Amino acid sequence: MRPAIHAALAALLGLLPAVASAQESAPLLHAMFQDHAVLQRDQPIAVWGDAAPGTHVAISLADKTVSARADASGHWRASLPAMPAGGPYTLSATAPAGTMIARDVLIGDVWLCSGQSNMEFQVRNALNGGAEASDGTDEEMRLLTVGKNVSTGAERQFLAPVEWRLAGPKSVAEFSAACYFMGRDLRRSQKVPIGLINASWGGTAIDAWRSESSFVGDPAARDRLPLLTQYRADPPKAAAAWAEKWTDWWSAKAAGAPQPWQADVPGDWKPVPSFEYWEGWGVEALREFNGVVFYRTEVELTAAQASQGATLLLGPPDDMDMTWVNGTGVGTNTAWGVPRQYKLSPGTLKAGRNRIVVAIYDSWGGGGLTGSPQQRGIRFADGSVAPLPDAKDWQYLVTMPSSGGEPPRAPWDGITGLAGIYNGMIAPIGEYGLRGVAWYQGEADAGATKGYAQRLAAMMKGWRAQFARSDLPFLIVQLANWGPRYPKPGESGFAEIRDEQRKAVAADPHAALVVAVDLGEPNDIHPANKQDVGHRLARAARARVYGSKETTGPWPVSAKRAGAEIEIRFEQVAGQLVAYSAMAPIGFELCGLAPATCRFVFARVDGSSVFVEDSPGPGERIRFCWGDSPVCNLYDESGLPAVPFELKVD
Repeated sequence: MRPAIHAALAALLGLLPAVASAQESAPLLHAMFQDHAVLQRDQPIAVWGDAAPGTHVAISLADKTVSARADASGHWRASLPAMPAGGPYTLSATAPAGTMIARDVLIGDVWLCSGQSNMEFQVRNALNGGAEASDGTDEEMRLLTVGKNVSTGAERQFLAPVEWRLAGPKSVAEFSAACYFMGRDLRRSQKVPIGLINASWGGTAIDAWRSESSFVGDPAARDRLPLLTQYRADPPKAAAAWAEKWTDWWSAKAAGAPQPWQADVPGDWKPVPSFEYWEGWGVEALREFNGVVFYRTEVELTAAQASQGATLLLGPPDDMDMTWVNGTGVGTNTAWGVPRQYKLSPGTLKAGRNRIVVAIYDSWGGGGLTGSPQQRGIRFADGSVAPLPDAKDWQYLVTMPSSGGEPPRAPWDGITGLAGIYNGMIAPIGEYGLRGVAWYQGEADAGATKGYAQRLAAMMKGWRAQFARSDLPFLIVQLANWGPRYPKPGESGFAEIRDEQRKAVAADPHAALVVAVDLGEPNDIHPANKQDVGHRLARAARARVYGSKETTGPWPVSAKRAGAEIEIRFEQVAGQLVAYSAMAPIGFELCGLAPATCRFVFARVDGSSVFVEDSPGPGERIRFCWGDSPVCNLYDESGLPAVPFELKVD
């Protein structure tokens, strides 16, 4: 009999494709099931893995044993009965040819934490991060971080190893701060083992985190979803189709301007000084330039080379590129600093001169086409590579500044496209049992706020389908304050996202909102105070999930005229409302239906209500704490801030 395989290898073994794993004589547990794992208490425990097709597998945990049979693809799945908090236990999967074992497995509560950079933000960078990590040893708290990955289809396995780690100085320092501080609070209050899964990625839009099925019927994805399907089947063809949309954008933004990707386009083309950031070229026009710069060159190919299958290689662009070969769009990517490899369709190349044009869009910081000579070339099917010319044989053309707008992003784009990060980072978690999800995201959508509430609702629905729990709780962190402060009312993408988050939570009986508008830093989009974010997440979890009577912070429910005033009524108030550092609350605006009609109005507190003056002028809407980084002082007696909002006045 094959000896038992220690589950420390599970993370690596879990990377094998089904065909390879099916050749193994012993069954494989999925990479989520390994030494030090935490399994969700009080609900049936789904366990799955791979084995040779048709193999019968016995799965055991503590004194419970169930069986499964691997299907034709070599996949098996079983469900163990629900168990109370406890452990440590041994989880095993046994077939006639061998056994795989995961040791030191606990039963407790498992939370998935996800979002963009403020969820990714590590404990070591938080306030007193070193001391927090040093004090983090807890053998009944386990941490798992999912590596960053994008895929055009839902992955069953992680494409990079994952590991359940005991909480300790090193593992805590490297873990999500908001997630850890939430988990630490829950560990203390619930007194059960806690497992935390961090799957987050800075700068990512919410569409990248949605399941592909959540886009079906979504009008905003009507044109993009077929392109994503096409990209999976034929990337070059999809890239050419997307180039037409890029061209439409260019024609609309640069009406009457030439199309630099076409042959022999005139203009102020100049030699490229180097494959470094253009800010360092010594060119005054580019010293602080953000926007679109075109690069072009030519390469001579033989008929034998042109007739082969080929891939275009480019060094890392910063930020994003759209690339053409002989006038045909061949690829686009928004991942800055990542070398490009674009597969070319047959017939794209020709014998003789071949024209390559790259449009680089830079939104901030350094911009340009960078990299070493080895990263630029055309690789042919026979393995040979035709190098692209040195910088002196490239030309550049400065065109549209970033004020003209950002180019459209393809539906297969990693951080803003459809479902890519969900496919690569969430789908591999499978049906792993969860107590709930903590979500901190939205900054990347602040430039496209319309419909964010619907996108967030669709994301939650898709995840609930994956985890087979229609009532899976979501804790939504409202965006923290960041950006300039203004003495007059104005519009704000961050404020609009906050209100969209409020609307999504209001419509979902299994979601809770965590206000963070008072926890940020106007000059730092990544505030270090993640302790209070974690505390508020844990409080929301206790109220929404664990049945405590704690309130989650003043929540506006109505705005109605009452004589010469408008009464805004709040729920979820601990004690009564209070105005910190003043005799009255500030930050209330009365607005008409049209833009630019908002003005600040006086307000007063009375118990769980705020009364604002019904001042002369239009007054169909009322806003509170509106702005990128507003100053607001309305709290309840527990110290929780009131939820920023916009309400219709009845």
